[in-house]
Amino acid sequence: MAEEGQVISCHTIEAWEEQLQKGNGSGKLMVVDFTASWCGPCRFISPILAEFARRMTDVIFLKVDVDELKTVAEDWAVEAMPTFMFLKEGKIVDKVVGAKKEELQQTIMKHATAPSPAPAPAAAALATPVAAVAEPAPAADPAPAPAPAADPATANV
Repeated sequence: MAEEGQVISCHTIEAWEEQLQKGNGSGKLMVVDFTASWCGPCRFISPILAEFARRMTDVIFLKVDVDELKTVAEDWAVEAMPTFMFLKEGKIVDKVVGAKKEELQQTIMKHATAPSPAPAPAAAALATPVAAVAEPAPAADPAPAPAPAADPATANV
């Protein structure tokens, strides 16, 4: 891919769907960063993600601004930023919520080297069959969830 070694920003739904299709056909791990310009933890982790992209050219890194692509963020049930979704062959294999550099790096390494698409037991609840253009799992129960405890590594929507 021409974008190898970079974090690819998806500014339109068409660009998002195109990158998902490319990634699904590549057999590579895709790391999707759901972010927001106003999110402090997102600004903290952004240069770290860019460095990972430069070093890990066998991984596809995508960035989605939740304010630009609200429907994508809603479809993927993003509730706090940053949220990182890990996809392999169109399936969600893991998720990291928060600007947690070590956890993010460990999760990338685990799935970049793992055979595809065998999710780890801890990620089994996140694994969802996905269509040719990766589609998120249906929204959970419409009942409101209790408010999560404040976590300085995340910014709630």
